Amino acid sequence: MQRLYDFLRRHPTWVDAFWAFVLLGMSVLGGPIHSDYTVGVTDSAFVPITLALCLSVALRRRMPEKMLVLAALAGFAQLIFDVPMIPADFAMLVVIYTVAANGARWASRFALAGGLCAAPLAQMRWNDEQTGMLGNAVLAVILTVPFALAWVLGDSLRTRRAYFAQLEERAARLEKEREAQAKVAVAAERARIARELHDVVAHNVSVMVVQADGAAYVLDAAPDQAKKALETISSTGRQALAEMRRLLGVLRTGEHQEVGEYVPQPDVEQIDDLVEQCRTAGLPVDFKIEGTPRPLPSGVELTAYRIVQEALTNTRKHGGPNAGASVRLVYFDDGLGLLVEDDGKGAPHELYEEGGVDGQGHGLIGMRERVGMVGGTLDAGPRPGGGFRISALLPLKPAH
Repeated sequence: MQRLYDFLRRHPTWVDAFWAFVLLGMSVLGGPIHSDYTVGVTDSAFVPITLALCLSVALRRRMPEKMLVLAALAGFAQLIFDVPMIPADFAMLVVIYTVAANGARWASRFALAGGLCAAPLAQMRWNDEQTGMLGNAVLAVILTVPFALAWVLGDSLRTRRAYFAQLEERAARLEKEREAQAKVAVAAERARIARELHDVVAHNVSVMVVQADGAAYVLDAAPDQAKKALETISSTGRQALAEMRRLLGVLRTGEHQEVGEYVPQPDVEQIDDLVEQCRTAGLPVDFKIEGTPRPLPSGVELTAYRIVQEALTNTRKHGGPNAGASVRLVYFDDGLGLLVEDDGKGAPHELYEEGGVDGQGHGLIGMRERVGMVGGTLDAGPRPGGGFRISALLPLKPAH
C-alpha cells in the first residue's frame, strides 16, 4: 500500500487523469443538468466542451495557467452555444483551486474574478422564470460560494507553502550563520592557543637553554652554580609542562578532568616571578610599578603578562650577552601601561616592521593580536641610543 501511495505521489498527473476520466464518464452518462435540455453524446457543442473541461482537470498541475484559460473558454462556449450546467463544470472549481495554490499571481486573480462571475452569468443565461428575480439572485449567490471557497482554499495553501518555505530558508540561513560563527570561533581559538604555546615554549625553553649553557660552562669550575642552574632548568621545565597541560586541556573534548590538573592563567602579580626567573637566567632586569595596583580584567592581566614575557624573551634572544632590561607597569585610572626596554643590539628591521619573515617574528605578531583583542595599542621598535623598546596601553573597558 505504501508503494502505491509513493507511486501516486511521484505521478500526480496520472491521478488527475483518472479523476478526469471519472468526470468524463459522469458527464456523458448524466448529460446537462437541466430538465428542458436533451442531448446525445455526439452533440457538436456538448462533447468538445466536456472534453475540454475534463482535459483541464487532467493537466491542471502540469500547466495550471493554460488549463485555466481552457476552462474559461469552455465556460464561455457553454454560454454561447446554450449548453446548460453539466457534471464536467466541476472542473472549474478544481482548476480555480489549483491556480490559486500553484499558478501565477495574474492567473490567481483571473480565476477569482471568473469564479465570482460564473454563477451570476449562468443564472442570467438559464434563469428559471418560476423562481422569480429574487430567487434567481439568491441562487446565484449560493452557487458563487463554492467558487469563492475553492479560491480561498487554494490561496491559503499557497500562503502556507510560502510560510514554510520562508521558515526553511531562514533555518538554512541561520544554520549557515552558525557554521560561519563556529568556524570563526575555531579559528580564533586556534590563534589564541598558538599564541599561548608560542609564549610558553619560547620563554621557558630560552631560559632552559641559557641555564644549560651556563651549567655546562661552570660544571667543572663551580659545581654549586651548575647544580643551581640545573635546578632552575628543572623548575622551568615543570612550569612549562604545567602551562602546556592547561592549554592542551582546552583541546580535549569529551574527557572529564579534575580541576587540579589545570593551572590558573598568569596575571600581573606573577610578573614579579617572571622577572626573578629572568634574573636567575642571567638577564639583569629592573622592575618597577607605578600607581596603585588593583584587580584588572583577566584578559588584560594575561595580555600584560604575555607582553612582558615575550619582550624579555626577545631581549635574551636578540639583545646580546651583556644586555639589560627594564620593566615598568603604570596603573592609570582607565587602563594599564607597559614599558619594556633593553640596551642590547635590538632586533632586525623585518621582525618588528614586516611582521616576521621566514617563520620569524611571531612573538611580536602575537603581541599585537593580544593587544588588539582587549582594545589596546602597541608600539614596538628600536630605542633611541640603542636597544629595543615595547610600550603598550591596555584599557580597562573591553573593545566593542
